Amino acid sequence: MNKLLLAVTIGSSALVLANAEAAQLNGGDILIRAGIASVQPDVDSGVPTLDGTSLAGTANAIDVGDNSQFGISGTYMFNSQWGIEVLAATPFEHDISIDGGALDGAPVGTTKHLPPTVSAQYYFMGHSDSSWQPYVGLGLNYTTFFSQEVDPAFEAALGATGASLDLDDSFGVAVQFGLDYYINDSWFVNASAMLAQIEADATIELEPSGTVAVSADIDPWVYRLNVGYRF
Repeated sequence: MNKLLLAVTIGSSALVLANAEAAQLNGGDILIRAGIASVQPDVDSGVPTLDGTSLAGTANAIDVGDNSQFGISGTYMFNSQWGIEVLAATPFEHDISIDGGALDGAPVGTTKHLPPTVSAQYYFMGHSDSSWQPYVGLGLNYTTFFSQEVDPAFEAALGATGASLDLDDSFGVAVQFGLDYYINDSWFVNASAMLAQIEADATIELEPSGTVAVSADIDPWVYRLNVGYRF
């Protein structure tokens, strides 16, 4: 009986250790996450101006629409709890519109952007055998805008015959919260949310009407659902 109990104990311990190795993170691990990334801006905009004159009452602010794309990230673990992540995605495309005033809801144009982000991450249970691995991250976001176009309806509303849109690139802080669930030693699923600080100064050169200018804190939440693999 004692031998049987010993065998069961050893077998149970071996099973626990095997499960522990399946989820425990280690220095040198590389975690790849790929899936859908949804950028949902929380815009706080100033009042647009035309050659320095406020358009309040005509255009009180601007709004930026949501967009979802393919996102991918890679995390290198320095030890069982600390790692560094690099986040990338296919270009996001956003509709820009007027918020409030006589032109409320009128389309202004579109822009694409890329948001590469580098973050330091802390895994609360990385040293444990838990299949659930929650983490937080703090990093730096760089947002570059391109392929900017002005909607013809906006040109017509301001009496212009031609227009060009320009948005300045932005650097800002990014804070993230995430959770991995390990299916086995290598594969896991992931969900995360990141708040990125993006400040954009936009100008629209209208011919021959003048220059429309506006500043906005775009500050989007970036939600991700991923499949992950640990190397």
